[in-house]
Amino acid sequence: MMGTPKLLGVLSVTALGTAAATLLAAGYFARRVVVPSAMRREDLPVLKVMKAEEGGLLIELPSSHLTAAPGRYSLWFDGGKGHACIGAVVDEDASAGTVTRLVERVDAGSLHDAKAGIWSGYAYSKPEQLGLPFEHVLVPVADGMAPAWMFVPETGGPASSTWAIHVHGMGGKRAGALRGVPVANQLGLTSLVVSFRNDGDAPPSNDSRYSLGQNEWLDLEAAIQFAVDHGAERLVLFGWSLGGSMALRASDLSVHSDRIVGLVLIAPVLNWTETLTSNGSSSGLPGPATRLGLKMLGAAAGRWVAGLEQPIDLSALDWVARAGDLKKPTLVLHGARDESTPVAMSERLAELRPDLIQLERFDVPGHSLEWNGDSEKWEAAVSIFLKSLPVD
Repeated sequence: MMGTPKLLGVLSVTALGTAAATLLAAGYFARRVVVPSAMRREDLPVLKVMKAEEGGLLIELPSSHLTAAPGRYSLWFDGGKGHACIGAVVDEDASAGTVTRLVERVDAGSLHDAKAGIWSGYAYSKPEQLGLPFEHVLVPVADGMAPAWMFVPETGGPASSTWAIHVHGMGGKRAGALRGVPVANQLGLTSLVVSFRNDGDAPPSNDSRYSLGQNEWLDLEAAIQFAVDHGAERLVLFGWSLGGSMALRASDLSVHSDRIVGLVLIAPVLNWTETLTSNGSSSGLPGPATRLGLKMLGAAAGRWVAGLEQPIDLSALDWVARAGDLKKPTLVLHGARDESTPVAMSERLAELRPDLIQLERFDVPGHSLEWNGDSEKWEAAVSIFLKSLPVD
């Protein structure tokens, strides 16, 4: 019995230490979720860049489920100043663990000097690369002007009265949404590719934090207003990842919701609690820390940990639970092997609302890489969907 008080003391210290560690991990997690990242680490080694026999360049990279996947991708290098479009696999050496791919374009920088880079879905880094007429425009938002690109179909007349507004994802730039422009252009739609708060192009929010679509959608609403002011009568919202959540919120809350005739959502975040819990688990974060971090984001008393101006109402952003509130025909394009935003939520939504939701699955690895892995299938699905939408 003499040893019991000492043992209880040790247990108390241990419990206190565990609680403190959980609190610190939760705070770190909460901040990581909402604090915009300045730059991703260039962690993909560039092993070799060489001339192809038929001309052009080849690049040799370590082989992985991403770098060996079929399709068109891109490589950012030199601190984000360099960019190359990477095409088909031409050779894979299983014993050496390498893959060699065609380099379709070098848009900026010297690929020969690159030592490492970031694998990406940005097949286009600039609007000029689409070969379509466009202009730089500014969208008035709450704290200034948000730059956007406006593509007008080559009809020789004014902009089409049906507009597609393209919204990129979290941590990205509007160039990531350029992949959806060609098919919209082919069908005669005017396209507006927009920026939004905290993406580095549009004015930042007061707290310089993401709100997971809760407030970002207001910049999409500003883009919708811009489109209406310039002749848009019908609107289709293309949303990538976080942009998908924003598109759903706009379709629900926009003063011009009646003009929105359809949504095209690419790997959308439909339930932030499930998505962030999955990401926390895959990162090795203990469940209690993840759950506490989510509570911090949603609580008025805990939002200061992440530096939020206001708490985030995750329930209002849960479109699976709110499936009954959906009113717009929606095409969801989602990779079956997306570990960042698992396809299960899209499957569940399609099951709940088969009257509105059409789900097209893609057998591609990674997040928001559906177009990259099979652009023909992607554009065919979008084309069929857009043609099915009501004319008036």
